[in-house]
Amino acid sequence: MLRKLIYIVFIVLFANCLQSQNKAPQIDMDQPEMITADVIRTDVIKFAKAYLGTTYHYAGSEPSKGFDCSGFVSYVFKNFNINLPNSSKGYENLGTALKPEEFKVGDVLVFYGHLDSSHIGHVGIICEAKGMKSKFIHSTSGKAYGVTISELGSGMYTRRFYKCINVIH
Repeated sequence: MLRKLIYIVFIVLFANCLQSQNKAPQIDMDQPEMITADVIRTDVIKFAKAYLGTTYHYAGSEPSKGFDCSGFVSYVFKNFNINLPNSSKGYENLGTALKPEEFKVGDVLVFYGHLDSSHIGHVGIICEAKGMKSKFIHSTSGKAYGVTISELGSGMYTRRFYKCINVIH
């Protein structure tokens, strides 16, 4: 009983901390035992989607100034106490590559650069897992020029795909 009470207090404090941050997701306090990696994955995407339309800004890592791809991914996961690289190059050797059938919401997609297919140059977060047809949220300097959702199955992203990694353990 004491253990459960301590667990509930921890969850309440954690939720209050999240709620005090800008646009933080809500956690259902009626069922604290239901907080799992899958719930965190869903909350990551809810949090990320709150920034849809935020403008692109090279080397940007905060909503008030805009995001580049890695700044956006890093910002989103930092809200969940997961520290990731601030540069897309930092993802090259990070994690173990997943098979397409293993892709989950909240996994990070890593791509080669738009003009340089020999170096890592772009990252995004899967928001709808369907293997190589998954949708992902990212900040792009392309036509959308900001945070948007794209399809991995589109020619531009399929040809640049390097790997997908799980950063939520």
